[in-house]
Amino acid sequence: MQTSFTSEQLAEPHVAEAESILRKCVHCGFCTATCPTYVTLGNELDSPRGRIYLIKDMLENNRPADRQIVTHIDRCLSCLACMTTCPSGVDYMHLVDHARIHIEKTYRRPLLNRLTRALLALVLPYPGRFRASLALAKLGRPFVPLFRALPGLKPMAAMLDLAPKAVPADSASAKPGTWPAAGGRRGRVAILSGCAQSVLDPAINQAAIDLLTRLGIEVVVPQGEACCGALVHHMGREAQALDSARRNIDAWTREIEGDGLDAIIITTSGCGTTVKDYGHMLRFDPAWAQKAAKVSALAKDVTEYLSTLDMPEPVNATGLAVAYHSACSLQHGQKITGEPKALLRRAGFTVKDPAEGHLCCGSAGTYNIMQPDISATLKTRKVKNLKATKAQVIAAGNIGCITQIGDAAGIPVVHTVKLLNWAFGGERPEGVPRGRAAPELETAD
Repeated sequence: MQTSFTSEQLAEPHVAEAESILRKCVHCGFCTATCPTYVTLGNELDSPRGRIYLIKDMLENNRPADRQIVTHIDRCLSCLACMTTCPSGVDYMHLVDHARIHIEKTYRRPLLNRLTRALLALVLPYPGRFRASLALAKLGRPFVPLFRALPGLKPMAAMLDLAPKAVPADSASAKPGTWPAAGGRRGRVAILSGCAQSVLDPAINQAAIDLLTRLGIEVVVPQGEACCGALVHHMGREAQALDSARRNIDAWTREIEGDGLDAIIITTSGCGTTVKDYGHMLRFDPAWAQKAAKVSALAKDVTEYLSTLDMPEPVNATGLAVAYHSACSLQHGQKITGEPKALLRRAGFTVKDPAEGHLCCGSAGTYNIMQPDISATLKTRKVKNLKATKAQVIAAGNIGCITQIGDAAGIPVVHTVKLLNWAFGGERPEGVPRGRAAPELETAD
């Protein structure tokens, strides 16, 4: 793509990077075939190619964002399926990140939209606040029909619909501490406790800790960890996202320089994509660039790390048919596709791939709150494809996806690491059938 930025504009490093990304786009349109919003809406401006044109025009002319560009950028899920498809290697992720920061700085949103986004940024990244808000959600549920009928309040209705009726008890896995390896120590890792997942399903991290320690890996939750910053990063709130990144880098660096770390384990793939990007996010900060790059290099999805270990024979041979839902942040953001399925097969499960596995389920961080109609359409499409596999359980690697499709799937939707933990000697996940275990293994779980 031909660009016409001035030399003065290109002197700004972020603009220079955006220009180099824009120039790689050759208008081929391959991205339109795998873009969930284009497939759903059929509007060129709701495709990556269309958004790239809008971003180019905005940045080249150095003008504030307007309602048109905000509408179409807000509809982007950041699923990154376009990057998997693109034959030219266009770095759409960092381009749309830059556009969102520009929007946040130059566009004044309508009042209700501003308030909703501010509320999400104030609550979701903080487990204590999030837990309190879920406890209060029951007071707002009677008003859901009213909220849904008023366009400006649809996000509030979506928030209340997504809120679980019961919140799990707080877990030790979300608090700073060390879990020693069983037997001889083979490795040492940190695990991100996170924000929303630690409230919605703390058993995910507990399952990861139980499995890793049985495999001889010491696990630590460092003092001072925070939200990874992904939620506010995708809102264009750069300063808040970088504050979270720096806090986590500090916490993990203390462990690296102390007893050492082989990896930083992340069980929420949306968080993993962001932590792996810390090096890029802080590349222009001389005080943080090197530490951020080191942290990003150590960041591993839990299945990515488990794939490097010698796994034992499964203890609980279930034979269950598992539909594997590949979270966008895992398959497109981190390019991790085969490892989770290989581990599930190694654990004795029969893995089924749903049709259109490349398409987003519509969760995408806060997308199912801010864009509830598009999100609902994508959810219906995803659930239909998952049900068609006739599996007994659905495995996924991201809490957002699990929450999004869980109430409509009709079968248990659980984190991949919970199934692996069970198969290799841990507790059976709640709601998951025992499967076709051999008689001598029927009581093993």
